[in-house]
Amino acid sequence: MHRWSQLFIPTLREAPADAEVASHKLLVRAGYIRQLGAGIYSFLFMGNRSTQKIMAIVRQEMDKIGQEFYLPALNPREIWEASGRWKVMGENMFRLKDRKGADLCLGMTHEEVMTDIARKELRSYKQLPQIWYQIQTKFRDEPRPKSGLLRVRQFIMKDAYSFDIDAAGLDVSYQKHYETYCRIFDRCGLRYMVIDAHSGAMGGSQSQEFMVRTPAGEDQVVSCGKCTYAANMEKAASKLPAVEDLKPEGNGQLGIAGPIEVHTPGQKTIEDVARFLGVSPVHTIKTLAMMSTAENKAGDKDDKGDKDNKKAAGIRAQAIVLLLRGDHQMNEAKLSTALAGKDTRPMQEDEIRDLFQSPAGYLGPLGIDWAKDMNDSAKPILLVDQALAGRTNLIGGANKDEYHVKHLTPGKNFHPTAYADLRSVTAGEECPNCGAPLRIDTAVEIGHIFKLGYKYSESMGARVLDHNGKEIAPIMGSYGIGIERILTAAVEQSNDENGFWLSPSIAPFEVVVVSTNSKDEAIRNASEDIVRKLEAAGFDVLLDDRDERPGVKFKDADLVGIPFRINVGKKVTEDTVEVVQRSTLHKEDVKISAITEHFQGLRPASR
Repeated sequence: MHRWSQLFIPTLREAPADAEVASHKLLVRAGYIRQLGAGIYSFLFMGNRSTQKIMAIVRQEMDKIGQEFYLPALNPREIWEASGRWKVMGENMFRLKDRKGADLCLGMTHEEVMTDIARKELRSYKQLPQIWYQIQTKFRDEPRPKSGLLRVRQFIMKDAYSFDIDAAGLDVSYQKHYETYCRIFDRCGLRYMVIDAHSGAMGGSQSQEFMVRTPAGEDQVVSCGKCTYAANMEKAASKLPAVEDLKPEGNGQLGIAGPIEVHTPGQKTIEDVARFLGVSPVHTIKTLAMMSTAENKAGDKDDKGDKDNKKAAGIRAQAIVLLLRGDHQMNEAKLSTALAGKDTRPMQEDEIRDLFQSPAGYLGPLGIDWAKDMNDSAKPILLVDQALAGRTNLIGGANKDEYHVKHLTPGKNFHPTAYADLRSVTAGEECPNCGAPLRIDTAVEIGHIFKLGYKYSESMGARVLDHNGKEIAPIMGSYGIGIERILTAAVEQSNDENGFWLSPSIAPFEVVVVSTNSKDEAIRNASEDIVRKLEAAGFDVLLDDRDERPGVKFKDADLVGIPFRINVGKKVTEDTVEVVQRSTLHKEDVKISAITEHFQGLRPASR
């Protein structure tokens, strides 16, 4: 029998001064966690019980489709170099040296380790498919730890990896994980969305995130209230209302044949130019000047390599110019996708003048010999947002100080290297599927599934023989769940001014029995009898037997996330106790003799 009087549950009346989001405040106040350092937390008794239940759910569901491993958190540099991510991860990776000077790191994810096992052990298509997973501590040198468990430097993650012989097999493995994740999050009592996502540093093609809406989130999610469409800002699309283009200025019936310059003294911003010329920003072009940089192969050495050779090889930089509608904002992740992951930076002033022969503020696409395709590295690339495709008579910079140009038509007056989706969606734009208004919310990511493709199997040399005896690389998937994020998201979506409540499946205890007067023998005996009955029926029960006022006990019970409270008071003489449902604060009298049946009747709805 778990007695509160004998347990360490250090509840606090006030939240720590540095806590900003609800989950951080409440998990500290409820005695679930304590901070050891920036982004480093200890899980106390209540927090550990909850995370252990979450891991049990994850393990039960994952065991239906995969096999559990346990991999080292300490990784040698060599396997990360084999995948090409030793440098890519940069300062986000904790790095160290052993006593002999060998480079090591603390694993932030385990694609490399799993692929290393696969390349050493898998030999034939007959061994595929494989789904391997683990629940393990990960490390990330987060530059700005904050929001309690939401942005930390050490965290628990369930990561899974699939190996298949072909894309059709990967589709099956991916769908298995999708369905498994839905079962996991359903069992944890979360209200979540599944959205299309950007793969980022993980690489790969298809990617989906499982998100929980909360003001504490740092991700922005675009969704439709009418249909199932949902995506993060990095992938979201929308339908734009039709725009009536400006009419050509008169010159007989033919109009102006080409662009004409207009003097716009001191008008540098889109808003200034539109106001000066008496038009809407939707009729203007925004020009963004960037540089894409990539080291030459000859100089692609590691930091132990020939530094003189690297310096001699130099850096190859290519101009990347973006055109967007004047009222739109560029999305960096979409730009990265359009450039196949190449890094970019804003052009410097001297680079702008070299290309445009103009100061910033008056830049445009005219008079420059643009690359014909994305593979042409000798000329600057002109990427035009899809919203400008088919538009006519637009207004843009003239590449001349204090001048702009009217009557710009893409494909006629200048020729884009390519069109691409470059803009960020805004709230109220139409859903691409059904046309209903889109909404944008902040959300917390609790899970992410990726189709990695051949990124790791190819780079690390994993090979198997196919049905024809030909050696091929297996195709991979990667699938992650943040264990603490499930707990955090649950607190974020289910709290009030007095505390929070968790689903019975992940709460440290399902029921707290409050003995309102532990010195009263009848109340004390009835409380212990109720606990024994419920425990015998398989419920996790906490008995609050402390010598405290009932009000103190009620406040603590409301604070610590337990979904049901039984108040045992003077009505025990009538075989009656009060049952309180924490989420609704609904109260009802229940006979002690029927208490087990009462809670068994609640189980189908709460589990």
